[in-house]
Amino acid sequence: MEEILANTAIRAYLFRLIGDEGISLLESFPPEGEYSDEELAAQTGINLNSVRHTLYTLYEKRLAEYRRIKNNETGWLTYLWHLRVDRIYEVIAEDMEQILEKLVTRERYEEENDFYICKACGLILTFGQALDSQFQCPACDQALEHFDNEILLRALKKRIQTIKETLGHA
Repeated sequence: MEEILANTAIRAYLFRLIGDEGISLLESFPPEGEYSDEELAAQTGINLNSVRHTLYTLYEKRLAEYRRIKNNETGWLTYLWHLRVDRIYEVIAEDMEQILEKLVTRERYEEENDFYICKACGLILTFGQALDSQFQCPACDQALEHFDNEILLRALKKRIQTIKETLGHA
């Protein structure tokens, strides 16, 4: 775990995913065995709700797993958790693929549309929307001006290329 958290990019990814308390939980998570959320909260001193939130968030990303056991006397269920940080690279790659897909969609939208902007309030409309409002801002009634999105398109293309190279698509 220390090795993974020492990687600044992975640590930043996990921080965005689970925050400070989540990172603290990972840093103090016992290396072997399975633990209930109550045991983890007691061992780490982290609030039980924060422990649960972190574990469920990691579970959604397949970075934590649990085994459920039932107390036959009380009928209560106990969840015993363990980490699966060995999947971190796979999970990050999947997230990057989703981001890439969204960026490619946005790039296509930016390429296929002509835009107009209201210099007074910053509202940006497509050509069709601007035409429908007779090139007057629907928010403040000021005249719309053509908006050159070339800088945005260049930034999108650069970001897409970087992600493709990182994922080995280029």
